[in-house]
Amino acid sequence: MTGKFSILREFWNFLRVRKKWWLAPVVLILLALGLILVSTEGSALAPFIYSLF
Repeated sequence: MTGKFSILREFWNFLRVRKKWWLAPVVLILLALGLILVSTEGSALAPFIYSLF
């Protein structure tokens, strides 16, 4: 279980030490878009969402 969260911990330490706070919203938006695309992959909304991009 610690192996899965080590990337998140390392990313958090990177943001904190290097003061790269502007990266956090970018990563969160990319994760949200990825979750939307994966969750609608098998539904009837898929053609409409893919046409947006």
